[in-house]
Amino acid sequence: MFVKITVVVAAATMLVAGVWMRVDPAGFAAWAGWPLHVHFLHDAGVFQIGIGLMMVCALRWRDVIAVVLAGFVFTNTFHAVNHLLDRHLGGRDSDWWQLGLLSVLAAAALVVRLRALRP
Repeated sequence: MFVKITVVVAAATMLVAGVWMRVDPAGFAAWAGWPLHVHFLHDAGVFQIGIGLMMVCALRWRDVIAVVLAGFVFTNTFHAVNHLLDRHLGGRDSDWWQLGLLSVLAAAALVVRLRALRP
């Protein structure tokens, strides 16, 4: 029970911080004493959310590959969305669709993995 509670508390912390960075980068930067770099905070936010999601998935799923694929699909997809929405802030025009293509590949692998795990 101690381990599960610790995982839930840690996951909640990651999710709250990640959502805050993604939704209100200026507020998070001011609170943390960081310079305001919107795209960096957007990316850091989705990575934090991805870690929290993987922690929650690990409580339900016992298959490590399924857990990391689910976390990767979520995180990388929203990373791609960040690059699409923040393209005016820098980066390459191809970043978002290349990241998105990798998410499609990983999502397909997750589907295959989950089907293989069915009894």
